[in-house]
Amino acid sequence: MVEAIIIKNGYVVDPEVSKIQKRDIGMLNGKFIDPTIIESYGADISYIDANGSYVAPGFIDIHTHVFKDYTTLGIEADKVGINQGVTTIIDAGSAGLDNYATFKQKVINTSKTEVLAFLNISTKGLCNEGGELANPNDLMASEEARSIFRTEPSLVGLKARMSGSVVGNNGLYPLLHARKLADDLHVPIMVHIGNPPPLIEEILPMLRKGDIVTHAFHGKPKNKIITPHQELTSEAINCLNRGVLFDVGHGAASFSFKTLSIYKEKYNYPFSISSDLHVRNYESPVGSLMQTMSKVRGLGYSLLEVVAAVTMEPAKTLHLTEQGTFASGTRADVTLFYETDVCMELKDSEGEPMIVEKVIEPYLTIREGKKVYESNVGTKSQRN
Repeated sequence: MVEAIIIKNGYVVDPEVSKIQKRDIGMLNGKFIDPTIIESYGADISYIDANGSYVAPGFIDIHTHVFKDYTTLGIEADKVGINQGVTTIIDAGSAGLDNYATFKQKVINTSKTEVLAFLNISTKGLCNEGGELANPNDLMASEEARSIFRTEPSLVGLKARMSGSVVGNNGLYPLLHARKLADDLHVPIMVHIGNPPPLIEEILPMLRKGDIVTHAFHGKPKNKIITPHQELTSEAINCLNRGVLFDVGHGAASFSFKTLSIYKEKYNYPFSISSDLHVRNYESPVGSLMQTMSKVRGLGYSLLEVVAAVTMEPAKTLHLTEQGTFASGTRADVTLFYETDVCMELKDSEGEPMIVEKVIEPYLTIREGKKVYESNVGTKSQRN
């Protein structure tokens, strides 16, 4: 018997058409399909009553660290994936060439969550703690990169952490190397910005359309995208105009309410929301991708905007044609969630508090047309 699911009575959040509307969503054999024609297939139909909840394409978290037991940061993929309403997570450089096979065996192949990865340009990845770009001899060679990207479909790009504690005395050299590899492979680079050296004014001009700047909205004293005059730097504006994606990448020390609020007040460039979740920031200050979305929502972004930032924007940048969409025939990954009316204090990475009046919480996670996780959240949202 053909298996089918119809989600009824939910408010469908569809960034591709810029609408939130009450309509049904159909799934047949793991793919989206027009719900009005499912019965013609003679399918055994299951119904999900989504009354009081929102229905969105499966959420994508493009910055996590899930190489559990092999890095000191690693956290279980499903714990920050399907259990939190996230159908696709992307590990941001935990694995390098030398240990990617282990990452694939232990994490990708064993998780219910879809796990993709940015490959660290250091062959060691993060398996030897930090400072992975301090030794030029550890950088992946061009032929090695071509070989692994030819055979590993879960790789979506390269990761380069460009901060002083990582690159040591090498300055921009690791990013120059990453640029050469990325251009050869036709893949994006996710660049981590942190404390200098190198300077952000040197980093941003090297990035091209499709590249990603993670931790873009940090609040550290140096290497910020915001000038002392509360405007984007010229390098940041040029970067965004070239089609580089700025990403939240919350983490323990990399997200500032003040920085993003200035960005919101003066600029309208799209961005992505990611958590940078790992074992050291899971309890505090990050919590989950949805809690990070709630913080961004608390700064005044609309629900449609924050959902686009974890669906359409990352999918478009990384050419993930099966994700971030309700298009008929694409893979049926769905996130159902509540937006609960509360009065709650949330903090950014600087410890700055903000009182939010709405919190986004997971309800049901569907992967490839099958329910894989249901939360015990009992309070349903009240739609504005």
